[in-house]
Amino acid sequence: MISGQLPINAEGRALADKSFEEQTQQVLSNLEHCLARAGVDKYSLVQVRVYVTDMDQWPVFNRIYAQWLGDHRPARAVAGVAQLHFGSAIEVEAMALAATA
Repeated sequence: MISGQLPINAEGRALADKSFEEQTQQVLSNLEHCLARAGVDKYSLVQVRVYVTDMDQWPVFNRIYAQWLGDHRPARAVAGVAQLHFGSAIEVEAMALAATA
């Protein structure tokens, strides 16, 4: 389980002042980094939950997400929320399955 990933760069700076597109790319990069640290990749994802503060941005997220993930389609839900930490426009949490020995 990967807890909520916000658009925060490697230096710990929140990117709430960046475009929704840039925030989305950072969130997916953070998610991919967390997955790699757990020994899996994005193709191990089985569920993704997305929180956005502006549902009108959903098509933007959907386009970037589809490019990022290719043909793999884990279960996914989106929820519109009033606000997110640090003024972020997007947060993503996910679940992946790892092979067992």
